[in-house]
Amino acid sequence: MNPKVNPKNPPVGSRRPPGPEVELTGARGAGGHGLGRGPIARDANRSELRQLVAGLSEGVILVEPDQRISWANDAALAMHGVAALSDLGATVDAYRARFSLRYRNNRAPDRYPIERVMEGETFRDVVVEVRHADRPGIDFVHSLRSLVVTDAGGRPTFLALIIKDISAQFEAEERFDSAFNANPAPAVIVRLSDLRLVRVNAGFLEITGYARDKLLGRSVYEVDLLAGAHGRERALEHLSAGEPIPHREALLCRPDGGDRAVIVAGQPIEMGELACMLFTFADLEPRRKAETALRQSEERFAKAFRLTPVPTVLTRASDHVVTGVNEAFVRVFGRAEKDTLGRTVAETGLWVDAAARERFEATLTNEGSALGVETCVRDGGGTALDCLVSAERVVINGEDAVLAVLQDITERKRSERELYSAIETVMTDASWFSRGLVEKLSVLRNPGDGARAAMPDLTARERQVLDLICRGQSDKAIGQALVLSGSTVRNHAAALYRKIGVNRRTQAVVWGRDHGFPAT
Repeated sequence: MNPKVNPKNPPVGSRRPPGPEVELTGARGAGGHGLGRGPIARDANRSELRQLVAGLSEGVILVEPDQRISWANDAALAMHGVAALSDLGATVDAYRARFSLRYRNNRAPDRYPIERVMEGETFRDVVVEVRHADRPGIDFVHSLRSLVVTDAGGRPTFLALIIKDISAQFEAEERFDSAFNANPAPAVIVRLSDLRLVRVNAGFLEITGYARDKLLGRSVYEVDLLAGAHGRERALEHLSAGEPIPHREALLCRPDGGDRAVIVAGQPIEMGELACMLFTFADLEPRRKAETALRQSEERFAKAFRLTPVPTVLTRASDHVVTGVNEAFVRVFGRAEKDTLGRTVAETGLWVDAAARERFEATLTNEGSALGVETCVRDGGGTALDCLVSAERVVINGEDAVLAVLQDITERKRSERELYSAIETVMTDASWFSRGLVEKLSVLRNPGDGARAAMPDLTARERQVLDLICRGQSDKAIGQALVLSGSTVRNHAAALYRKIGVNRRTQAVVWGRDHGFPAT
């Protein structure tokens, strides 16, 4: 069609069918152009117009000023789920009785669009839900506009309701709305024509603390969806051009003045025929809190590591390279940090016994910890020191590490050796010790001994010798008591020592006391 616009009353987008006497125009209101007054244009023009619109995909319903529905094309009938014009109703009142309409804002109309057409009102893009009153379950969604056809003299020839079936689009939008609102990930939709927010979901309201009515209609600059984002200006260029915005970290400003760390990305979408941008957000606040807590924890560990009075060493678990030593380690072992850091434990020569070090490291690898291991280490001057070493696998700055503490027990071990030596000296003649004292000295000297061993197979003479030894008798006194020579006493004593697993007289006394000697 090549419509000619009536210069006396040019409507936006109006059209006319071929014929020199027919003009298309929009009405000016209920009384515009004298609707209902004057003769109707020739039937020939009506026939031509009907032939033109019969095959259109849009539905067309022609209404007479006297409320009669005079004609509808097949598309209009299909959009109402009927097969014949009579099924629409002969008049506007009959149409209203057969079909119930509801505007998209869920408001029942005071006047149906078909009534507004009959009264000459001009409108467009009116969206209504249509239901057949006699056939429940048959629903449509229509986008409607009006059209008034006039002749050359401005007299109305047709009043038309133009219908577009958007049921599929409406259903798709409803599905999208349901998914959009149910999505737990925060999201907003921005209209590209003016960069204003047209949809927000519950997740976005929750993460920002805004009320919905405080966001809808505001621009992305007012809400600032890309605040603090890396490459923010470039992202805004993508938005203005309707191009995808790659994900990036940003801050969402809250109405209380705070902010929320997020990852934001934008994807162009269409809502109906409206070009939009869908922004989705991932909440980084839990990660930011975890990172803050981790950083604070590591700071506390660093302080405790540095100030603890016990020598402490930190090494990498993978290769046992020393990554840290504290002040106590430097002071006690006389090893400067620069001579220790960056070297493996083996390279530092800290352990005197390489085999013991390897067993210690194997225990750490297999069990994750090693506690109270006695060993010898070298100080900075090469002196061997007795040490008690404990270690545990830990994670420091995201890396597996080993934290080892070393306790210098050199003085304690020296004192123990001196005590044991003194005990050995005094126990060479244990005759004046009480049984209880001997037992206590025995426990002190052999703190790791367990339960008594099984009684060996001693001869009667060996038992007599052991009994007299435990009574503190000398070899001469034993020989006199048993009427034996000195060499025979010594031979019985040697056999006795071999059987009970000792090699000294004092040890025999201790063993005897543990096994019920001397006999009462």
